[in-house]
Amino acid sequence: MPLTPFHIAFPVDDLDAARTFYGTTLGCAEGRSSAQWIDFDLFGHQIVAHLKPSSSDSAKAHHNPVDGHDVPVPHFGVILPMDTWQALADRLRSAGIHFVIEPYVRFQGEVGEQATMFFLDPAGNALEFKAFADISQLFAK
Repeated sequence: MPLTPFHIAFPVDDLDAARTFYGTTLGCAEGRSSAQWIDFDLFGHQIVAHLKPSSSDSAKAHHNPVDGHDVPVPHFGVILPMDTWQALADRLRSAGIHFVIEPYVRFQGEVGEQATMFFLDPAGNALEFKAFADISQLFAK
């Protein structure tokens, strides 16, 4: 199946911090930008960091249990080839990124087995990056 890029926009409270995190730490190429937003190329997908100053009435983070871990909701990310996923995990560890859920293989030996990791950007947005040894398991039940 050919890649169909997606677009997602999300709030950040500091564009410079977003630029450093997405551009330098994750290695995303920067596209168009303004004083209010920045486009990034996240493994072939367009993500847009929109400036939204933080407020004291922000909702608390929500989590759902999955495979013995508290998965942050909402979150976004991409599915990568296994070697790319491992290289990103190594890059993030080297950068000292704090993981919400450390890189590991979820549902090991079961249908849908996948490598996954969760971490937050500087604005507190949760990101998940996954990889499947067998991509045909992506939607398997």
